[in-house]
Amino acid sequence: MTPITEVAGRRLALSNLDKVIHPATGTAKGEMLHYYAVTAEALLPHLRDRPVSFLRYPDGPGGQLFFTKNPPPGTPSWVRTAPVPHSDDPGARQVVVDDLPSLMWAANLVVEFHTPQWTAETPGVADRMVFDLDPGPPASVADCCAVALWLRERLAADGLEAWAKTSGSKGLHLLVPIVPTPSGEVSAYAKGLAVEGEEALPRLVVHRMARALRPGKVFVDHSQNAAAKTTAAPYTLRARPAPTVSTPLTWEEVEGRRNLDCRLGDLAPRLDRYGDLLAPLTDPGRARPLP
Repeated sequence: MTPITEVAGRRLALSNLDKVIHPATGTAKGEMLHYYAVTAEALLPHLRDRPVSFLRYPDGPGGQLFFTKNPPPGTPSWVRTAPVPHSDDPGARQVVVDDLPSLMWAANLVVEFHTPQWTAETPGVADRMVFDLDPGPPASVADCCAVALWLRERLAADGLEAWAKTSGSKGLHLLVPIVPTPSGEVSAYAKGLAVEGEEALPRLVVHRMARALRPGKVFVDHSQNAAAKTTAAPYTLRARPAPTVSTPLTWEEVEGRRNLDCRLGDLAPRLDRYGDLLAPLTDPGRARPLP
Protein backbone atom coordinates (compact mmCIF):
# COMPACT_ATOMS: atom_id res chain seq x y z
CA MET A 1 0.00 0.00 0.00
CA THR A 2 1.10 3.58 -0.75
CA PRO A 3 0.96 5.66 2.44
CA ILE A 4 -1.32 8.69 2.30
CA THR A 5 0.14 11.74 4.00
CA GLU A 6 -1.55 15.04 4.71
CA VAL A 7 0.60 18.07 3.83
CA ALA A 8 -0.85 21.47 4.72
CA GLY A 9 -4.39 20.16 4.23
CA ARG A 10 -3.72 18.25 0.98
CA ARG A 11 -3.76 14.46 0.83
CA LEU A 12 -0.71 13.03 -0.92
CA ALA A 13 0.25 9.49 -1.86
CA LEU A 14 4.00 9.18 -1.25
CA SER A 15 5.32 5.99 -2.82
CA ASN A 16 8.39 3.71 -2.60
CA LEU A 17 9.95 5.58 0.32
CA ASP A 18 12.55 2.83 0.90
CA LYS A 19 13.68 2.74 -2.73
CA VAL A 20 17.38 3.62 -3.07
CA ILE A 21 17.74 6.42 -5.62
CA HIS A 22 21.39 7.38 -5.10
CA PRO A 23 23.30 4.07 -4.94
CA ALA A 24 26.69 5.69 -4.23
CA THR A 25 25.44 6.76 -0.80
CA GLY A 26 22.46 4.41 -0.32
CA THR A 27 20.15 7.45 -0.20
CA ALA A 28 16.50 6.40 -0.29
CA LYS A 29 13.57 8.29 -1.72
CA GLY A 30 12.15 8.96 1.75
CA GLU A 31 15.35 10.83 2.69
CA MET A 32 15.00 12.95 -0.44
CA LEU A 33 11.41 13.84 0.43
CA HIS A 34 12.50 14.73 3.97
CA TYR A 35 15.21 16.98 2.49
CA TYR A 36 12.64 18.90 0.43
CA ALA A 37 10.35 19.26 3.43
CA VAL A 38 13.09 20.80 5.59
CA THR A 39 14.45 23.11 2.86
CA ALA A 40 11.03 24.17 1.50
CA GLU A 41 11.07 27.58 3.19
CA ALA A 42 14.30 28.50 1.34
CA LEU A 43 13.48 26.72 -1.93
CA LEU A 44 9.88 27.80 -2.56
CA PRO A 45 10.58 31.53 -3.13
CA HIS A 46 12.88 30.53 -6.01
CA LEU A 47 10.18 28.35 -7.62
CA ARG A 48 7.15 30.54 -6.89
CA ASP A 49 5.44 31.98 -9.98
CA ARG A 50 7.96 30.30 -12.33
CA PRO A 51 6.81 27.50 -14.64
CA VAL A 52 8.95 24.49 -13.76
CA SER A 53 10.45 21.86 -16.00
CA PHE A 54 11.24 18.49 -14.46
CA LEU A 55 14.17 16.20 -15.11
CA ARG A 56 12.75 12.94 -13.82
CA TYR A 57 14.99 10.08 -12.62
CA PRO A 58 12.64 7.67 -10.81
CA ASP A 59 15.11 4.76 -11.00
CA GLY A 60 18.12 6.83 -9.98
CA PRO A 61 20.75 8.61 -12.06
CA GLY A 62 21.75 5.33 -13.72
CA GLY A 63 18.21 4.66 -14.95
CA GLN A 64 16.13 6.41 -17.56
CA LEU A 65 16.19 10.21 -17.37
CA PHE A 66 13.52 12.25 -19.09
CA PHE A 67 12.99 16.01 -19.27
CA THR A 68 9.41 17.24 -19.31
CA LYS A 69 7.80 20.65 -19.43
CA ASN A 70 4.22 19.34 -19.61
CA PRO A 71 2.26 18.59 -16.40
CA PRO A 72 2.79 14.86 -15.76
CA PRO A 73 -0.17 12.47 -16.08
CA GLY A 74 -2.09 12.38 -12.81
CA THR A 75 -1.17 15.93 -11.76
CA PRO A 76 -3.68 16.78 -8.98
CA SER A 77 -6.28 19.43 -9.78
CA TRP A 78 -4.99 21.59 -6.90
CA VAL A 79 -1.50 21.89 -8.37
CA ARG A 80 -1.33 25.22 -10.18
CA THR A 81 -0.49 25.30 -13.88
CA ALA A 82 0.16 28.37 -16.02
CA PRO A 83 -0.12 28.93 -19.77
CA VAL A 84 3.30 28.90 -21.45
CA PRO A 85 2.39 29.14 -25.14
CA HIS A 86 4.99 28.27 -27.74
CA SER A 87 4.94 27.92 -31.49
CA ASP A 88 4.26 24.17 -31.69
CA ASP A 89 1.66 24.18 -28.88
CA PRO A 90 -0.19 27.47 -28.31
CA GLY A 91 -2.23 25.85 -25.51
CA ALA A 92 0.76 24.51 -23.55
CA ARG A 93 0.74 24.77 -19.76
CA GLN A 94 3.39 24.04 -17.14
CA VAL A 95 3.31 23.28 -13.43
CA VAL A 96 4.00 26.13 -11.01
CA VAL A 97 5.22 24.99 -7.57
CA ASP A 98 3.91 27.64 -5.18
CA ASP A 99 3.43 25.78 -1.90
CA LEU A 100 4.56 22.87 0.23
CA PRO A 101 1.95 20.32 -0.98
CA SER A 102 2.87 21.02 -4.62
CA LEU A 103 6.57 20.72 -3.78
CA MET A 104 6.11 17.37 -2.02
CA TRP A 105 3.88 16.06 -4.82
CA ALA A 106 6.58 16.95 -7.38
CA ALA A 107 9.43 15.62 -5.24
CA ASN A 108 7.60 12.28 -4.99
CA LEU A 109 8.07 11.98 -8.79
CA VAL A 110 11.89 12.13 -8.19
CA VAL A 111 12.80 15.24 -10.15
CA GLU A 112 15.31 18.00 -10.62
CA PHE A 113 13.60 21.40 -10.64
CA HIS A 114 14.49 23.74 -13.52
CA THR A 115 13.10 27.26 -13.98
CA PRO A 116 13.29 30.00 -16.60
CA GLN A 117 14.62 33.47 -15.76
CA TRP A 118 11.08 34.94 -15.99
CA THR A 119 7.79 34.50 -14.15
CA ALA A 120 4.49 33.10 -15.41
CA GLU A 121 2.89 36.56 -15.51
CA THR A 122 5.49 37.93 -17.96
CA PRO A 123 6.85 35.13 -20.17
CA GLY A 124 10.05 36.13 -21.94
CA VAL A 125 10.66 39.16 -19.68
CA ALA A 126 13.51 38.22 -17.35
CA ASP A 127 13.92 39.41 -13.77
CA ARG A 128 17.24 37.65 -13.34
CA MET A 129 20.29 36.91 -15.43
CA VAL A 130 22.34 33.72 -15.19
CA PHE A 131 25.84 32.60 -16.13
CA ASP A 132 26.54 28.85 -16.06
CA LEU A 133 30.27 28.28 -15.55
CA ASP A 134 31.09 24.82 -16.88
CA PRO A 135 34.65 23.47 -16.59
CA GLY A 136 36.12 21.40 -19.40
CA PRO A 137 38.55 18.88 -17.86
CA PRO A 138 41.28 19.25 -16.73
CA ALA A 139 39.77 22.60 -15.68
CA SER A 140 37.97 22.28 -12.35
CA VAL A 141 35.37 24.00 -10.23
CA ALA A 142 38.27 25.96 -8.67
CA ASP A 143 38.84 27.50 -12.12
CA CYS A 144 35.11 28.32 -12.22
CA CYS A 145 35.62 30.25 -8.97
CA ALA A 146 38.32 32.39 -10.60
CA VAL A 147 35.98 33.18 -13.50
CA ALA A 148 33.11 33.90 -11.09
CA LEU A 149 35.26 36.45 -9.24
CA TRP A 150 36.15 38.19 -12.51
CA LEU A 151 32.49 38.26 -13.53
CA ARG A 152 31.43 39.64 -10.14
CA GLU A 153 33.82 42.58 -10.55
CA ARG A 154 32.80 43.17 -14.16
CA LEU A 155 29.10 43.13 -13.27
CA ALA A 156 29.73 45.49 -10.34
CA ALA A 157 31.30 47.97 -12.79
CA ASP A 158 27.88 48.07 -14.49
CA GLY A 159 26.06 48.49 -11.18
CA LEU A 160 24.93 44.85 -10.99
CA GLU A 161 25.19 42.50 -8.01
CA ALA A 162 25.85 38.76 -8.40
CA TRP A 163 25.29 35.73 -6.19
CA ALA A 164 26.88 32.32 -6.63
CA LYS A 165 25.72 28.76 -6.19
CA THR A 166 27.07 25.38 -7.13
CA SER A 167 25.32 23.80 -10.08
CA GLY A 168 25.16 20.57 -8.09
CA SER A 169 26.91 18.98 -11.06
CA LYS A 170 30.45 20.13 -11.84
CA GLY A 171 30.34 23.91 -12.18
CA LEU A 172 28.98 27.14 -10.73
CA HIS A 173 26.01 29.38 -11.48
CA LEU A 174 26.11 33.16 -11.13
CA LEU A 175 22.70 34.82 -10.65
CA VAL A 176 21.98 38.53 -11.00
CA PRO A 177 18.66 40.23 -10.08
CA ILE A 178 17.63 42.71 -12.80
CA VAL A 179 14.66 44.96 -13.43
CA PRO A 180 12.33 43.15 -15.87
CA THR A 181 14.00 43.16 -19.29
CA PRO A 182 13.14 41.26 -22.50
CA SER A 183 15.08 37.98 -22.57
CA GLY A 184 16.67 38.83 -25.92
CA GLU A 185 18.29 41.93 -24.45
CA VAL A 186 19.52 40.02 -21.41
CA SER A 187 20.98 37.31 -23.66
CA ALA A 188 22.84 39.89 -25.74
CA TYR A 189 24.31 41.59 -22.67
CA ALA A 190 25.31 38.27 -21.09
CA LYS A 191 26.97 37.11 -24.30
CA GLY A 192 28.91 40.38 -24.44
CA LEU A 193 30.27 39.75 -20.96
CA ALA A 194 31.22 36.17 -21.86
CA VAL A 195 33.15 37.46 -24.89
CA GLU A 196 34.86 40.08 -22.69
CA GLY A 197 35.76 37.34 -20.22
CA GLU A 198 37.46 35.34 -22.96
CA GLU A 199 39.43 38.45 -24.02
CA ALA A 200 40.44 39.22 -20.43
CA LEU A 201 41.25 35.61 -19.42
CA PRO A 202 42.11 33.87 -22.72
CA ARG A 203 43.84 30.91 -21.10
CA LEU A 204 40.88 30.25 -18.81
CA VAL A 205 37.61 31.29 -20.49
CA VAL A 206 35.76 30.24 -23.63
CA HIS A 207 32.42 31.75 -24.63
CA ARG A 208 31.46 29.31 -27.39
CA MET A 209 29.92 25.89 -26.80
CA ALA A 210 32.04 23.94 -29.32
CA ARG A 211 33.49 20.91 -27.51
CA ALA A 212 36.84 21.23 -29.28
CA LEU A 213 37.43 24.63 -27.64
CA ARG A 214 36.62 23.58 -24.09
CA PRO A 215 39.32 21.24 -22.70
CA GLY A 216 41.14 23.00 -19.85
CA LYS A 217 38.86 26.04 -19.98
CA VAL A 218 35.69 27.31 -18.32
CA PHE A 219 32.78 27.68 -20.71
CA VAL A 220 30.80 30.79 -19.72
CA ASP A 221 27.38 29.63 -20.86
CA HIS A 222 25.20 32.68 -21.42
CA SER A 223 22.56 30.78 -23.43
CA GLN A 224 20.32 30.01 -20.44
CA ASN A 225 19.10 33.61 -20.59
CA ALA A 226 17.14 32.77 -23.75
CA ALA A 227 13.41 32.80 -23.04
CA ALA A 228 13.02 29.09 -23.89
CA LYS A 229 15.88 27.91 -21.67
CA THR A 230 15.89 26.89 -18.00
CA THR A 231 18.43 26.54 -15.20
CA ALA A 232 18.60 24.14 -12.26
CA ALA A 233 16.86 25.88 -9.36
CA PRO A 234 18.62 26.73 -6.09
CA TYR A 235 18.40 23.84 -3.61
CA THR A 236 17.33 21.26 -6.19
CA LEU A 237 18.79 17.79 -5.83
CA ARG A 238 20.64 16.62 -8.95
CA ALA A 239 20.53 13.29 -10.77
CA ARG A 240 24.12 12.40 -9.85
CA PRO A 241 25.51 9.20 -8.27
CA ALA A 242 25.61 11.01 -4.90
CA PRO A 243 22.72 13.30 -3.83
CA THR A 244 24.40 16.61 -4.64
CA VAL A 245 22.46 19.86 -4.27
CA SER A 246 22.64 23.13 -6.18
CA THR A 247 23.89 25.07 -3.16
CA PRO A 248 24.13 28.84 -2.56
CA LEU A 249 27.65 29.93 -1.59
CA THR A 250 29.15 32.90 0.22
CA TRP A 251 31.70 34.91 -1.75
CA GLU A 252 34.26 33.93 0.91
CA GLU A 253 33.67 30.30 -0.04
CA VAL A 254 34.14 31.14 -3.72
CA GLU A 255 37.35 33.03 -2.94
CA GLY A 256 38.62 30.13 -0.81
CA ARG A 257 37.39 27.45 -3.28
CA ARG A 258 35.54 25.81 -0.34
CA ASN A 259 32.32 23.80 0.12
CA LEU A 260 31.88 23.26 -3.60
CA ASP A 261 30.39 19.76 -3.34
CA CYS A 262 27.41 20.02 -1.00
CA ARG A 263 25.08 17.08 -0.52
CA LEU A 264 21.61 16.56 0.84
CA GLY A 265 22.75 16.29 4.48
CA ASP A 266 24.79 19.51 4.34
CA LEU A 267 21.96 21.92 3.63
CA ALA A 268 20.05 22.02 6.93
CA PRO A 269 23.18 23.13 8.88
CA ARG A 270 23.98 25.69 6.17
CA LEU A 271 20.46 27.12 6.31
CA ASP A 272 20.71 27.31 10.09
CA ARG A 273 23.99 29.20 9.77
CA TYR A 274 23.34 31.47 6.80
CA GLY A 275 19.63 31.42 6.04
CA ASP A 276 18.92 31.65 2.31
CA LEU A 277 22.02 33.26 0.79
CA LEU A 278 20.04 33.86 -2.40
CA ALA A 279 17.14 35.70 -0.74
CA PRO A 280 18.22 38.98 -2.42
CA LEU A 281 17.24 37.45 -5.78
CA THR A 282 13.59 37.44 -4.70
CA ASP A 283 13.68 41.04 -3.40
CA PRO A 284 12.55 43.45 -6.15
CA GLY A 285 14.40 46.23 -4.32
CA ARG A 286 17.74 44.56 -5.19
CA ALA A 287 17.07 44.46 -8.94
CA ARG A 288 19.07 46.83 -11.13
CA PRO A 289 18.74 47.79 -14.80
CA LEU A 290 21.11 46.48 -17.43
CA PRO A 291 23.37 49.26 -18.66
